[in-house]
Amino acid sequence: MARSLRGAAAFLPRSGLHASSAAWVLGQQVMVRGLVAVKFLVVGRILGPSAVGIAAVALLAVAIAEALSDTGLPQAVVQGQQPPSPDQLGALWTVLTCRGALVALLLAALAPVLQAQFHLDGALLPLLMAAALPLVRGLASPAYFVVTRERGFQQIAGIEVAAAATDCVVGVACALAGAGAGAILIGLLAGESLKSALTWLGMKPRPPLRPRWTGIGHYMGFSRWIWAGSVVNLLLNQFDKVIVGKLLGPAQLGVYQMSSKFAQMLLADAGIAMSQYLFPTFAARFRKQDGSDTTLLRRFVLLGGLGLAAVVVALRLAAEPLFLLVLGPAWLGAVPLFRIFAIYMAIGALIAVLVAYLRAVGLPRAATEASVIQICVLLAAVPPATHYRGAAGLAWAMTLGLSCAAAWMLYRIHRIRGARTHKEA
Repeated sequence: MARSLRGAAAFLPRSGLHASSAAWVLGQQVMVRGLVAVKFLVVGRILGPSAVGIAAVALLAVAIAEALSDTGLPQAVVQGQQPPSPDQLGALWTVLTCRGALVALLLAALAPVLQAQFHLDGALLPLLMAAALPLVRGLASPAYFVVTRERGFQQIAGIEVAAAATDCVVGVACALAGAGAGAILIGLLAGESLKSALTWLGMKPRPPLRPRWTGIGHYMGFSRWIWAGSVVNLLLNQFDKVIVGKLLGPAQLGVYQMSSKFAQMLLADAGIAMSQYLFPTFAARFRKQDGSDTTLLRRFVLLGGLGLAAVVVALRLAAEPLFLLVLGPAWLGAVPLFRIFAIYMAIGALIAVLVAYLRAVGLPRAATEASVIQICVLLAAVPPATHYRGAAGLAWAMTLGLSCAAAWMLYRIHRIRGARTHKEA
């Protein structure tokens, strides 16, 4: 078994490309996002909106709990000037494991409440399965963050692709076997378990397996803004799903979630993919203090923006036949929402790159400020938009808020560049 796991850790070949090449990140994201898309689309077609809505509520609870307890420590390790020592890695593992266990226990205790509040009759088991996800993730080795810091994208790609393939195969097999909404959660648990195992078997340095609570205090100044950003982003990214699930039930939540997820797969995931490469790359260039970080940012924003605009136009035109072909007639009610979310997710892809840059240069606060602005816009726009346009109005209000957040980030980055230019002069 150990040999097979080590083989999975070496999933990608080691010749031909440098281990820190962006090609590994792009290849990883194409394969991982492709496998995730296959899983959700196939499972969605088999199970229908109601089962997808049940799984969405379970994953929504996990997302809320993990955001509220986000330590920001992984990002602090990547951004820090010095790599962590073995003792510091041990403290990181202790904190993250305990956090995962506490979140899992809390979710398990709240499962009956969630079942009642979101009208999920007979859906207690998927909620309990979802509760185990934070614990499985917390058990992973913090060596993963060190490898990310050192831009070991080849090794990361092997682990991520192996986990995604396991998730896809197990999830689809369980759906075909009649597992219902639990199929999505079973696949996720299988994939996350494999990923955690591979971080210990294939990544170094391995932390000592003993409880340790000291030695990482210097990360807290950076990580507190990551936590604040996670809490704010929780309100921005999940409250609309809470509203839809609470008021309209799991079937309508399934339609809303699928339209959003489909648009994310086709658009926002591109920005998320690049941000995984760009965050440590921006940080490495920023440490050189030669201005190469801003040059790289400008290139990605200009070229990426043009590409995203072209994709949005194409997707809005092809939305109805695309849904009919991929998901079937039961999902045609999601088409109007998908056309709105195509714009929303394109802006989200751009924001992923901007957030990576702001964190890399040590200014996660600017990203949090942008999220606060977004909340203010939503507080003003959501009530009238939802009253007059329903779920579509809610989606448009979300898009407006995200646009304002992107504008603020660009403004802050412009100020950073101006201050740097003035200092050099």
